[in-house]
Amino acid sequence: MRSINPATGEEEGSWPLHSDAQVEAVVDGAWRAQRVWSQRSLSERADGLLAIATLLEQRAETLAVRMTREMGKPRAEAIGEVRKCAQVCAHYAQRAESYLAMEEVDVGADGAVLCREPLGVVLSIMPWNFPYWQVFRFVAPALMAGNTVLVKHAPSTQGCAEEMQDLITSAGLLAGAVGWLRVPEERVPDLIADSRVAAVTVTGSERAGRAVAAAAGANLKKCVLELGGSDPFIVLADADVNDAAVAAVAGRMLNTGQSCIASKRFIVEASVADRFTEAVLEEMARLKVGDPMEDGTDLGPMAREDLAVTLERQVEESVAQGARVLCGGVREGSWFEPTLLADVPEDSPAGQEELFGPVATLWVVDDAAAAVRLANASRYGLAACIWTADVDAGMSLARQLEVGGVFVNRLPLSDPRVPFGGVKASGYGRELGRAGILEFTNLKTLRWSRTPSSG
Repeated sequence: MRSINPATGEEEGSWPLHSDAQVEAVVDGAWRAQRVWSQRSLSERADGLLAIATLLEQRAETLAVRMTREMGKPRAEAIGEVRKCAQVCAHYAQRAESYLAMEEVDVGADGAVLCREPLGVVLSIMPWNFPYWQVFRFVAPALMAGNTVLVKHAPSTQGCAEEMQDLITSAGLLAGAVGWLRVPEERVPDLIADSRVAAVTVTGSERAGRAVAAAAGANLKKCVLELGGSDPFIVLADADVNDAAVAAVAGRMLNTGQSCIASKRFIVEASVADRFTEAVLEEMARLKVGDPMEDGTDLGPMAREDLAVTLERQVEESVAQGARVLCGGVREGSWFEPTLLADVPEDSPAGQEELFGPVATLWVVDDAAAAVRLANASRYGLAACIWTADVDAGMSLARQLEVGGVFVNRLPLSDPRVPFGGVKASGYGRELGRAGILEFTNLKTLRWSRTPSSG
C-alpha cells in the first residue's frame, strides 16, 4: 500500500500487505481481547476513551499534517477533524452508561427488562476522505458497548492508520482491542466469514456497500452501511438568497468536495434562481485554491489523480449531453477547479451519479412541490437541507424527503449527539447518537416470574 502526496506527487510512505499469519494474529488478538474488554466496567472503558481524546487534542497539529500530506485536506480543516474525533470519544465516554441502560417493560405481574450486550468483534472498512473521523466515530461507540474492532483502512491513508495505531497504544488501551489490517479488498469476504467476526460496517462507495452487504448476508452477520450521497440543497422563494449561496458553496467545497454528506444538487425556485446563481458564482470566485499546508487555503488537490480523472469524465460526458459549465470544469493533475453545472440532463452522469469532488449542479424548479419531487428522484438518500424564511413550512417539507436527515436553514453535518445515516442507495443502519452505539449491541430480553408459570 502506497501513500502519494496529491499536492506534490511525492511518495509519503509504503507498507507491505499483511501475511496470512499476521492477519490471523490480529483477528485472534481482537477475539481474545474482547473476552477481557467486555468484562470491564463502563467506567474503565470510559477511562480508555478519555485518554484517547486527550492525546488527540495534544497531537492535533501532527495528525493534521499527516492527513494533509496523504490526501490533500487543507490543514485548518484537518485540525478541525482531529478535534472532532476527540469530541466523539469524550461524548461516548460520558454518555454510554445512559445509552446502554436497561429498560424496564411492564408485562403485568411478571418482571421484564431489556438489556444490551456487545456483539463481539466488529470489522470496519474505512475510507480515505475523513481518515480519522470515520474511524473514531465508529470505534468510540463500538468500544464503549464492549466490542473490540478490526480496522481495514484505505490503502492511500495508511500513514493516518499508523498514527492512530500509535496513539491508541500510547493511551494504554487493552492490546488487541483495536486491530489494524493491511489487506486488499478481495480478502474482506473471508474476514466477514470468519466465525470470530460478529458484524461489519463500511463507509464508502455504493459498490463497496453492495459487496459487503452480500458477504454479510451470506454469513448472517449484521452490517451497517454508510455509503454515498447526492444530497439536495433546496432554496425556496422566501429564503435569504445570499445566506443560502454562502452556505451552499461552503458545504459543497468542504474537503475539496469529497464528502458524502455535502449538498451536491442545488435545487432552487425559479423566482430566485438568477440571484442565487449569481451569488454562488461570486462565492466560488472568492475561493482560494492552493497549497493545503498554507493558512487561508480553501481547496487543495483532490486526494488522488484517478479520482480527479473520474470527475473530469463525469463533467465532460454531462456537457456532451447538454449541461452548461457556468464556472470551472478544468482539471490539472489532482487539482480540479470549483465548478457549477446548469441545464443538467437527468440521465447524464451529473444527473444520476455522485460527483465526489468540487462540482455542484444547479436545478431550477417551479415551486416547493417540484423541488421535493426532484430531490426524491435520486437513488441516493443520505441527507438534505432546506432554506426558507418559514421554518414550520420547511419542517413540513422535510418530512416528505426520502433521506436519513434533513437540516433546515443549516448545512448537513454529522454530530456525536444525533444519529447519522441514509436510506436507499446511501445505505442503512445508523452511526452516532444513541442509535449509533445500539447498532453494535445485542438486545436481550430478561423476563421472570415470582411463581412458576407455564403461561
